[in-house]
Amino acid sequence: MRNIQLIFKKEDIEPEQMKGKVAVVFDILFATTTITAALEDGAESVFAVYDQAQAREKARSLDEDSYVLAGEEQGRTIDGFYHPLRTYLNPIVKGKHLILSTTNGTVAINRSSQAEHLYTSSLLNNREMAKHLVEQHKGDQTIVLVCSGTSGHFTMEDFYGAGSLLSYLVEKETFNLSDAAQTALQFYNGLSLSPYELLRSTKIGNILLDFGMHERELKFAAQEGSLHTICKYDQDSRQIKEVE
Repeated sequence: MRNIQLIFKKEDIEPEQMKGKVAVVFDILFATTTITAALEDGAESVFAVYDQAQAREKARSLDEDSYVLAGEEQGRTIDGFYHPLRTYLNPIVKGKHLILSTTNGTVAINRSSQAEHLYTSSLLNNREMAKHLVEQHKGDQTIVLVCSGTSGHFTMEDFYGAGSLLSYLVEKETFNLSDAAQTALQFYNGLSLSPYELLRSTKIGNILLDFGMHERELKFAAQEGSLHTICKYDQDSRQIKEVE
């Protein structure tokens, strides 16, 4: 029986211990939701970078018309970057490389990059991700669900996102869940709120709304199971691409 573990926040990731594992990173508000949407909308790939300095460095290595630079720091759009939400990126990202820098999610992806297989997921594509994990990873590799959290703290939306994926996984196969994973599953299954109501109730959701974000962004992120895109990190190119 395969093991599933859960990490509560990016600061708890021990990169060396990710080796040989199948990792799935969550940053529901919004990095992994943005990545899912960008690839669904035809982006060539996503470069998830640590910070804006690394983003600018990556941009200098690419042809000027081949990429879109998007990012936020502490919830505010970085000067000279596009706002990293689907509303802003959808009209411009098709056929481009998205260079994405965020406070939490892209950092969690980089800290998890030593995993043998690394994915990003969201409420949008969790159903399809569960199907992919069960069909494509049939050995005894441990699956690690990574919640990005924020600034050293646990976040409810990432924990909920991990619980969502777990709910689809356990429908398809029997797993040995760690206590943290079991708690995420029970939290997800026991919640009476809709996905949108959950996201609307979170601290990060409210902070972003206070910064002027439109509620349609939360409503989009809450559309559980609406997309079929599988987002996988390529170790050689350090790009996240859609699995064909």
